[in-house]
Amino acid sequence: MATESQDAAEKGAELVFHPMDQFIVKPLFGDGAVGLFTVTNVTLWMAITVICVIALLVLGTSGRSVVPTRIQSIAELCYGFIRKMVEDVAGKDALPYFPYIMTLFIFIVFSNFLGLLPGAFTTTSHIAVTAVLAMAVFLTVTLMGFFKHGLGFLGVFWIGSAPLPLRPILALIEVISYFVRPVSHSIRLAGNMMAGHAVIKVFAAFAPMVMISTGIGLLVTPLSILAITAIYALEVLVAFIQAYVFTILTCVYLKDALHPGGH
Repeated sequence: MATESQDAAEKGAELVFHPMDQFIVKPLFGDGAVGLFTVTNVTLWMAITVICVIALLVLGTSGRSVVPTRIQSIAELCYGFIRKMVEDVAGKDALPYFPYIMTLFIFIVFSNFLGLLPGAFTTTSHIAVTAVLAMAVFLTVTLMGFFKHGLGFLGVFWIGSAPLPLRPILALIEVISYFVRPVSHSIRLAGNMMAGHAVIKVFAAFAPMVMISTGIGLLVTPLSILAITAIYALEVLVAFIQAYVFTILTCVYLKDALHPGGH
């Protein structure tokens, strides 16, 4: 009986898993505490992301051949896609800000897709990273709005088409929603990337059950592998969609700065 209890305890211990462990920031060298200038796994994967962005947008288009290479074709496709987005959403007068929006999109896309590699770290799953990106957009748009329009930028909070008695109430709601923008902008990206990876880790913990349980394991393991495959395919789609959503919202905010009385 004691042996059976011990075996059961060992089997139970083997099934213990922590799906959020993959998001822990760890020093790249050693096991000490993470300080302000500590090189971490986040640092490594952000550096890899930057290298990938440079490889695509700089090295991939350096030749500029008439018959484009595969990398040049991808870069040109991204260029045309984001340029059309900026022009359609924010207008032609927003095109001078296209390089910033293009860089933002490519950085988030590479961060999301690199995070899907086995053993990789998804930098966009951390609110510290997405909050910096969102605050950069928020401050840039706000400062640009005041720089271009002065106090006229406050017109973004005034709904001129609404009935006069409702305008002060709507203005208050607009002010609150405006300052909530960087919060929702950052949490949406980080939350979606974290949730998908955590679910994959949960199903991955059940995949080895075939080795410790001949009955249930034979049923659970194939179902777990099938679920991992399906969720991974969904995460590939989510990785692009979340970069697209973050970028198109940036274009919407840019439009408000360029045309504060547009709505």
